[in-house]
Amino acid sequence: MTTPQELKRIVSEGLLSFPVTDFDANGDFRPDTYAARLEWLAPYGATALFAAGGTGEFFSLSKADYTNVIRTATQTCKGKVPILAGAGGPTRVAIEYAQEAERLGANGVLLMPHYLTEASQEGIAAHVEQVCSAVPNIGVIVYNRANSKLNADMLERVADKCPNLIGFKDGVGDIESMVTIRRRLGDRFSYLGGLPTAEVYAAAYKALGVPVYSSAVFNFIPKTALQFYRAIASNDHATTGQLLDSFFLPYLAIRNRRAGYAVSIVKAGAKLVGRDAGPVRAPLTDLTDDEMSQLDALIRKLGPQ
Repeated sequence: MTTPQELKRIVSEGLLSFPVTDFDANGDFRPDTYAARLEWLAPYGATALFAAGGTGEFFSLSKADYTNVIRTATQTCKGKVPILAGAGGPTRVAIEYAQEAERLGANGVLLMPHYLTEASQEGIAAHVEQVCSAVPNIGVIVYNRANSKLNADMLERVADKCPNLIGFKDGVGDIESMVTIRRRLGDRFSYLGGLPTAEVYAAAYKALGVPVYSSAVFNFIPKTALQFYRAIASNDHATTGQLLDSFFLPYLAIRNRRAGYAVSIVKAGAKLVGRDAGPVRAPLTDLTDDEMSQLDALIRKLGPQ
């Protein structure tokens, strides 16, 4: 078993990614192609993979789906690359998911928002504390996003109570808050950039002391994703600028056309490179044929992966 502090060291460097979840034409989970996807991605060198994360459509998975996804991921990647499992939703449901992930051998948990209802800082803190307490032997990374955002004061209080809370992933982009948290908590956490298409924000986040991020495009252009990460790490501004101009900014222009396309466009990319993961589940929608053609042209310019 990976201890919380070992997990903290693992996710404090390198590129992280969220594999898409494979569905058939009816929207049912396909474990065989999902396992093949993980086997394809693992050798590229991602530091860790997040199974059933946001890009993996955690929000649309049934509990049975979740078990099958995490089991497939942990069995496929055992000894190859660490697996962190998404968990979220109502607190008691999130606890069930986290405990199931631990039972199935996940190396840690990414705690995602509680959804729908608004909550006070004290309530969000209680949500995080209860999940951490339910899985004290594995590391937990809290995902600061949507209606589940902790400020520096409350995050510090939670950190004092939960030794296995080892990471903070920011999906908000509030620079003042991020600087305050990073300066206040220091080395207590591993910090991850978690905005959609994180490459666009990578240089800014590195300047804030957050050099690690999770890449969704790793799902279909892993070579380019790693090239971009290494360019960020080495301050190769020419390469990062060239890739932003030639791929990432035009990619955003497609992604931003509809809500939810941050996931849909990744599945579209996987299909275009011969790694079809099937359609997205409702309430998401797939790209149009015209948008697929535009994305295909961007990918082709990058060359073989």
